[in-house]
Amino acid sequence: MIVVDDDSPDGTADIAERLAGEHPDRRIRVERRLEDHGLTKSIAHGADVAAGEILVWMDCDLSMPPEDIPRLLDGIAQGYDIVVGSRFVAGGSSKRGTSGTQDSALSVVLSGALNYFLQLVLDRRFKDYTSGFIAIRRAIVLDLGLRGDYGEYFIDLIFRAMRARYRVLEVPYACLPRQRGVSKTGQGLAAYLRRGRKYVTTALALRWGSLRRPGG
Repeated sequence: MIVVDDDSPDGTADIAERLAGEHPDRRIRVERRLEDHGLTKSIAHGADVAAGEILVWMDCDLSMPPEDIPRLLDGIAQGYDIVVGSRFVAGGSSKRGTSGTQDSALSVVLSGALNYFLQLVLDRRFKDYTSGFIAIRRAIVLDLGLRGDYGEYFIDLIFRAMRARYRVLEVPYACLPRQRGVSKTGQGLAAYLRRGRKYVTTALALRWGSLRRPGG
């Protein structure tokens, strides 16, 4: 388990290092990034230092249940190259019961609307373009690289992987409301629209690029 801490002020790295010392059999590795911050850069750093052939990454707010990781790995064992935990395939769900949590019903509605738009622009066969809950062959990450500043990296990665003919599978999972902390996506409609604009422009650039290439 690689915990990549982007110089967080909440003490995550200290707690993870303490647990690593208390449980050496768990093979917990803590990577502190003190500069050049960013979500995508942190994920790429984790991929660079990982030793395994299969990578799994996820948010650490427990909205993505760790108990579902074996289901992602089962898909890899079946021959898929990328397996994504999806809120928008049959059997999946997105943060029900947000009252009293750090999430809002507005964020759930906007996330669903954004993903519907991304399906229309990119490829309707894939449903959850902003998941971020994934098992993937490490060689693919090294081949395609990760581009973008925040969640748009996932849109870019999935679309390019499908274009490159990698086998992609979505498996349903129930996304849970966060109980602590605040989303870096932002709070309120204005913050969501600012972040969503980057997602939309990323999708449009990917579609335009694919149309300009032969066979697009």
